[in-house]
Amino acid sequence: MHAEVYRMVTPDHLCPFGLKTKYLLNKKGIAFEDHQLRNRQEIDDFKDEYQVKTTPQIFIDGKRIGGYDDLEKYFGSFSLKQGEKSYQPIIAVFGASLLIAIGVIISNQSLIFNFQNLLNTFVAFAMMMLASLKFRDLFSFSNNFITYDLLGRHWIPYSYLFPVFEFLIGFSMLTGIGQVIFGSFGVFMGMIGMISVYKAVYIEKRDLKCACVGGNSNVPLGAISMLENIIMFAMGAWMIST
Repeated sequence: MHAEVYRMVTPDHLCPFGLKTKYLLNKKGIAFEDHQLRNRQEIDDFKDEYQVKTTPQIFIDGKRIGGYDDLEKYFGSFSLKQGEKSYQPIIAVFGASLLIAIGVIISNQSLIFNFQNLLNTFVAFAMMMLASLKFRDLFSFSNNFITYDLLGRHWIPYSYLFPVFEFLIGFSMLTGIGQVIFGSFGVFMGMIGMISVYKAVYIEKRDLKCACVGGNSNVPLGAISMLENIIMFAMGAWMIST
């Protein structure tokens, strides 16, 4: 098996997918010729000759495979690329939050390592991290959020205030400051969220993206979104009762 790789290597740009292509072919033990397109003229001429819009382009035994994504499919390789919809961002947030929570409890000798302390610390960190992701681009978050949130679509400022209160609820859970006040916000916001998600997904059957990790994510609106709001509601109620 022999391959040929045509990739962009210019003074201004070193194509990352070209580098990933080389790595994957080396990993598979496939010898290849590395054709570097070093200027705009060479790139345009190559695209015109083969009628393609992007580089790199990979040929194996004289047959054009396509770009890097096509090469991964050709080999059946695992890809971290997020498709149209992916739970990868939410898994990353909750996974990191859980590890942070475990670390905090282990390092703080005043905390007893039990399920209640772990859950409280984990949820607090998760909420603050989710809020932080929304803060990156409040405008995009708002645009996504109001497509399904019942309160947000009728009172736009709520879509901008949501991550602020989400962060403060997490902070209150962690520190114990203003638990009753922010617990009440948690109950209210969680309830609105549950109703909104249920209506959009299970009644109206709409295919939407969840804004839980920011406005430009590909996380599908559904069971995970419902669980997030259930947790917010439950933890809010617990904050009020303790």
